[in-house]
Formats: sequence, C-alpha cells, structure tokens
Amino acid sequence: MNTNQQTKEVKSIGKDVSFERIRRITGYLVGTTDRFNNAKRAEERDRVKHGI
Repeated sequence: MNTNQQTKEVKSIGKDVSFERIRRITGYLVGTTDRFNNAKRAEERDRVKHGI
C-alpha cells in the first residue's frame, strides 16, 4: 500500500459517553441539589464560580 492509498483512522475519544456533574457542598458529594434545604441551596448559589 503506498502513501496515497493509506487512510487515517480517526477515533473520537469520549464520544457518546455520558457525563454527570458532581459537586461537594457542605461536605457531601452530590449530583443534584433538588433534595437540599434552602440554606444549602443558598450556600451553593453564593459560591464564587470559576471559569475554565
């Protein structure tokens, strides 16, 4: 096979892989805050958000 006939296989890493956000709030690792009381929701809302 010469170089003109070679095909480059491209792999997509992470394609079709689900991602779940995990946060640590008041010492607990959580995915969602739907079960939190108002104080814990306020703590999460008042935190400084850092960009990437």
